[in-house]
Amino acid sequence: MTADTSVAVIGLGPMGAPIARNLVTAGFDVAVWNRTRSVATAFEPDARAPERLEDLDSTVILSVLPDVDHLESLATANVLTTWQTAGTRRLAIMSTTSPDKVKRFASTAAPYGIDVIDAPMSGGDKGARDATLSVMLGCSEEALVSMEPILRATARTIERMGDVGAGAVAKLCNQVIVASNLAAIGESLAIARAYDLDLDKLVRIFDGGLAGSTVLTQKADKFLGRSYDLGGSAENQLKDLGYAHSAGDAVGVRSDMLAVVHDLYAEAVRAGFGDRDHSVVQELFLGEST
Repeated sequence: MTADTSVAVIGLGPMGAPIARNLVTAGFDVAVWNRTRSVATAFEPDARAPERLEDLDSTVILSVLPDVDHLESLATANVLTTWQTAGTRRLAIMSTTSPDKVKRFASTAAPYGIDVIDAPMSGGDKGARDATLSVMLGCSEEALVSMEPILRATARTIERMGDVGAGAVAKLCNQVIVASNLAAIGESLAIARAYDLDLDKLVRIFDGGLAGSTVLTQKADKFLGRSYDLGGSAENQLKDLGYAHSAGDAVGVRSDMLAVVHDLYAEAVRAGFGDRDHSVVQELFLGEST
């Protein structure tokens, strides 16, 4: 961290809010902005909470919005101009999105002297709270050196995957595994329930063997209690899988598993589970709703 580094966080949802808190704890000069203003002002006085997005004057901005589309609708030419004037040098997009979208926004921001960094993350809301996220970067080597001290406040694993767009592809690959794992756990526990097995014991067996995973560890209580308070939503999972499908199609890679989990999450959203945690896919296998 250098003396002139200040950081703003846009989007204070399940991921953005803990990221902002970790930056404050790490000693950064932090500003926050959220569409619902009361969410942002709750950070005062530890962080500044300007009312208007264009009043952010941080040298680095982290966008933790659900997708680039949301950022594009907010970061108008007027906003980008004021950020440029205020000295904003880098804007990291931490959303899960398509490589084409993040490249397009990078081209939009470049004339304003703002270097867009492709920086999606994995680890869920728990990883954000515990500062143990994995961040996949699409950026220059110079940007990596500049951003790493900031990202270390909230991430344990930071890897540069290539230029802008490469981070997005890496995150989409990650999401195929996450979604497939969630669906497999839900299906297996549905079979176990039908046989009246002790699910707590079964999860301990999974966790101690090859079936163990971070997904299982973080989501076990949701699966066992059928309580799907929001972490990552089923709707966002479906969005991510759609992008992953397009990315695979673009390079001619078979996507059999991806097609199955995409259809499952589409069914979950149609069933009204879109705003629930993505572990809610389990309900499809139980044949009933909560």
